[in-house]
Amino acid sequence: MTAANAMQSNERAQSPEQQPNADALVKRLADTLHRLNEQIEAAVKAGATVELIRASRYHNGTGQWGDQMMPIIRLPDIPDRD
Repeated sequence: MTAANAMQSNERAQSPEQQPNADALVKRLADTLHRLNEQIEAAVKAGATVELIRASRYHNGTGQWGDQMMPIIRLPDIPDRD
């Protein structure tokens, strides 16, 4: 399922009064992910290796869920300057 299909499916499941709040939440999440991706890019350019893994899965009790992520960051070995 693509992100667009998931969003369309989500839109059908919501009542009209829920839609504006959901749209704002989706935009906020997208903006946050964009900023995260920029920071990942900066870390990689600086020499780090960045991997995101699922740390947990949040369930709201009514059928919806979301993956919560955790970064694994590896820095290159830097020899001691003696």
